[in-house]
Amino acid sequence: MTVVTAHAGEKLQQKATAGPLLEGKDISVTFGRGAEAFDAVRAASVTVHSGEAVGIVGESGSGKTTLARALVGLQRPSAGEVRLEGRSIFSAGIEQRMPRSERWKTQMIFQDPYSSLNPRMRVWQAVAEAVQVWKRLPGAEARVQALRLLNAMGISDDQARQFPKSLSGGQRQRVSVARALAPDPKVLIADEPTSSIDQSAQAQLLNLLRLLQSERGLAIIFISHDLGLVRYLTSRVYVMQKGDVVEAGKTQDVLERPQHSYTRLLIDSIPGR
Repeated sequence: MTVVTAHAGEKLQQKATAGPLLEGKDISVTFGRGAEAFDAVRAASVTVHSGEAVGIVGESGSGKTTLARALVGLQRPSAGEVRLEGRSIFSAGIEQRMPRSERWKTQMIFQDPYSSLNPRMRVWQAVAEAVQVWKRLPGAEARVQALRLLNAMGISDDQARQFPKSLSGGQRQRVSVARALAPDPKVLIADEPTSSIDQSAQAQLLNLLRLLQSERGLAIIFISHDLGLVRYLTSRVYVMQKGDVVEAGKTQDVLERPQHSYTRLLIDSIPGR
């Protein structure tokens, strides 16, 4: 696995373009109605540029995942809109789903890689299925492309012939990345992708994400409660508390000079401080 140094990481961030590639503008998500209504996200605004990695941090229940699902088109916002390449593609005022012509551009990997993979499919089949869905290739071509994607993620042909249960957590997460890359997306949203894998696999996955950022110009939104991982991967960070973005800025500035009491609380909770 290629290791990307901190110096190389700085160069990656310089590739970010001037205008946002993906923007969530004043996103709110409310579940339930009347007295039962619950605001999971309130007027949250986030941006990510091409070739940039940004973090969203906060404790469980802060709204991170709900916001991410709205950005990728899996959760309709109650208010606000999602803009991609400067165009509004998904909003509270439009009833239909995010159009297919735009959905391929933003993909997501989830916290539990095993639950996102069909246990009855061999690994290569799971990725080939995604290739067929997005690129409409015949089976033989889809298999070839699936194996190429898996090999690029560090999954061998022998491993690709296995079922998901035969792979480690880290390997399954790399299979999930391969599936997400099937349509050649412009944005990858990673929702707590390291929470169910060991420390060695975490390092491999983070270096893989940085490599994809460098080689493909991929924009990454990295959601995590681990501030150390966020510091390593991202150049900007958003801090969420109970549905609100309470602080945002350059990752180094926010972590070294936090302005909000909740951010300071998160930092103070880091083991070993």
